[in-house]
Amino acid sequence: MTVARFALSPATVALLADLGVPVPAVLRVAGLPEDLFLSPQVNLTPAQFYALWTALESVTGDPAIGASMAGHISAEIFQPPLFAALCSPDLRHAAERMAVHKRLIGPLALSVTDVAVSGSGVVSGTGVVSGSGVVSGSGVDGGVRLTVTWPESPPPPNGLVAFELAFIVMLARLGTRARVLPTAITMPAPPGGEAGKAYRELLGMPFTVGTSTSVTFSAADASRPFLTANDEMWRVFEPELRRRLADLDRVESTSDRVRAALLELLPAGRTDAPAVARRLALSPRTLQRRLADEGTTFQTVLDRTRLALAHHYLDRPDVTVAEVAFLLGYDEPSSFYRAFHRWSGTTPQQARAAAL
Repeated sequence: MTVARFALSPATVALLADLGVPVPAVLRVAGLPEDLFLSPQVNLTPAQFYALWTALESVTGDPAIGASMAGHISAEIFQPPLFAALCSPDLRHAAERMAVHKRLIGPLALSVTDVAVSGSGVVSGTGVVSGSGVVSGSGVDGGVRLTVTWPESPPPPNGLVAFELAFIVMLARLGTRARVLPTAITMPAPPGGEAGKAYRELLGMPFTVGTSTSVTFSAADASRPFLTANDEMWRVFEPELRRRLADLDRVESTSDRVRAALLELLPAGRTDAPAVARRLALSPRTLQRRLADEGTTFQTVLDRTRLALAHHYLDRPDVTVAEVAFLLGYDEPSSFYRAFHRWSGTTPQQARAAAL
């Protein structure tokens, strides 16, 4: 697995089934294979991950689908990182484990920071609501904030951002078996309308506008014991989670990453280094420098990728040479003819005849 791909748990199917969502329809709208979840390991790029979420909202016609999904989170929806968090002794420890492992199941990162209370700072004391009332957290001198960050490009769907924040709150409730209320839950563009209402009913408080995407809990809630704590199960899961992280951190060469990005960008005619750099979350200068360190250039990788693709398409008699030119990002077939002759010393027609 590369740093540009993230695992999608097969448990997603069970969660969507609980909500009555037609999974094949969602996959079709997202442009993903309908047998996707039959694979033992489902790995998606951020763009595919986001497309799946957008398709989910489109097929259900429900902008608040994220609130429904968060409300159905349970230990039965098995994901090793989630289960490992539930094995933690309390919310603070669960947050720290999630910060390490969350990127295994989505294109995002999670950071955990302590929050001090001051006259102008965060006001804690919301505590926990139960059937008999509110257990106040007043008098504590700090809390914990979980901040979610995403790759720079492409941007995540707003509904997915809201869901991730709600997921954190529901995890706290699942572990403590109490209606934990955060002291603050912020994102740059909170959901409004019916979606905003659904999240407010689920979480017991509204989202507020903020520069960060974060959830803050009082110190009392951060240290409230998880009734699901299980240190023995954590020791069982930890080695496997570490192995998965090692796979995720096994970084491909920059040349390989450029080649993978070009496979997606070429049919759209986006063949320039800045476009590829944006896809890889790098500056054009950094991209060129890393390629130089590997003894190559962007143009060299582009030419080799195009030549390999050209031979692939020319082996298919149902694809015309003009279509091959288009698929390789050329505006005119004549430009492809000249480039192919420069690369191979022959013409596309001669290459096709030799292959057949």
